[in-house]
Amino acid sequence: MNYVRPNPLHPRLRPYVEIIEWLTDAAAESARRAAGKLKRRPPTRGLTLQPGADTPLWNELVRQVAPLLRKRGSKVHLARILGIPRQRLHVCLKAQAGCLDAERTLLLLAWLCARQQGRELV
Repeated sequence: MNYVRPNPLHPRLRPYVEIIEWLTDAAAESARRAAGKLKRRPPTRGLTLQPGADTPLWNELVRQVAPLLRKRGSKVHLARILGIPRQRLHVCLKAQAGCLDAERTLLLLAWLCARQQGRELV
């Protein structure tokens, strides 16, 4: 799904744009695989989306973050960076029973990008 950008991209933003494009492609593939498996229910107005077949981008982000959280203490460190209790992080990433808000999701995406580049986000 590569396309030509109308404006040149700043070199510091390139890794973030690449990971977003990669996540989008992977989520689209995941959505295609899951499309026939579940019946879609109409969205309820005013309620937050719950993780599942209707949230392929979130599912792919969780799948990419999971291997980076195997080291002892890494979940606690990430929860501190995101400013949430570690139990909430568990509910969102491990139990997949909730999603983070937009700001924390963007921060999680930045953390993922930094970790994949071998850097620490503090």
